[in-house]
Amino acid sequence: MNTLMLAEAREAPQAVADQLAHNTDKYLAFGALLRQQNPAAVLTVARGSSDHAAQFLAYLVRARMGRLVTSLPMSLITLYHSQIVCEGLVSLAFSQSGQSPDLVEPTRFFSEGGAVTAAFVNKADSPLAQAAQWVFPLHAGAEVSVAATKSYIAQLVAAARVVAAWQGDQELQSAVSELPNVLARAAAMDWSVALDVLEGVDRLFVIGRGTGMPVALEAALKFKETCGIQAEAFSSAEVKHGPMALIEEGYPLLVFAPRGPAQAGLLALAEEMRLRGAKVLLAAPAGTPGANLPVVETASVDLDPISLIQSFYPLVEALARARGRNPDEPRFLAKVTKTH
Repeated sequence: MNTLMLAEAREAPQAVADQLAHNTDKYLAFGALLRQQNPAAVLTVARGSSDHAAQFLAYLVRARMGRLVTSLPMSLITLYHSQIVCEGLVSLAFSQSGQSPDLVEPTRFFSEGGAVTAAFVNKADSPLAQAAQWVFPLHAGAEVSVAATKSYIAQLVAAARVVAAWQGDQELQSAVSELPNVLARAAAMDWSVALDVLEGVDRLFVIGRGTGMPVALEAALKFKETCGIQAEAFSSAEVKHGPMALIEEGYPLLVFAPRGPAQAGLLALAEEMRLRGAKVLLAAPAGTPGANLPVVETASVDLDPISLIQSFYPLVEALARARGRNPDEPRFLAKVTKTH
């Protein structure tokens, strides 16, 4: 069975190349504006996979720039009609379709209130794009499968471009420019060893931390929607505050341990859980002790989660098919979700 999900996941490296061929000057101008305005508050506005991409941006901004970033509870605007102060505010919205009212309405509210608003969206003529002052098309091309793949990766790349432009960091910009080739290698990584472990499970923890946590959240979502597995994502620190009580002999764990300050703790947790009898799948660069799912290194430690999720998508697509499911059409779900 040839699925759209797999085909679209494999298109991600080219989608990233297409994105990088556009809007370079616009990203630089937006970064210059952010430096000039020195915003008092930064909000992200997103749902689902797009929210995981927004969380990646937020972590990069917090870690690299020391600025706090808040994920907006959209109901503050759509249901509670809160009059949020817009002075000194920057709102960054992420979406594949750009059609959900609970993204469009807050973006319009912030634009009209005097905030700086930007939309990172695959549909450049969408209502979200029309509501924002700055529009950055993802250039991911048509994505038909309900399960987002290439559009999510394109959003991660857009997030990295914003941070690089805001910081004026040429090294990060250069690392981003190398991503199409890196992602092509990542897409070819063999993670099939995980199939035997996961084919029969009905629950699963996905563990990450730091810049890897947003892709752990994305992986857990994909297990739910395409495979019907009750997967939950936890920080390697947070899992010890209660959830770890569930981990017993044979319990499946997928640990994302790319390079970076969080890696040592993730590796230690993986070994601890392995000694407890858990079935540990460890995604880490080749040569990492205990790693059985290879992660391709990028030119920047902060970008490694992007190559990791590129390698993950073919695995979860194959797992869905092995479990007798069609990942293109998960039950009860639609490609465009409109919430208020």
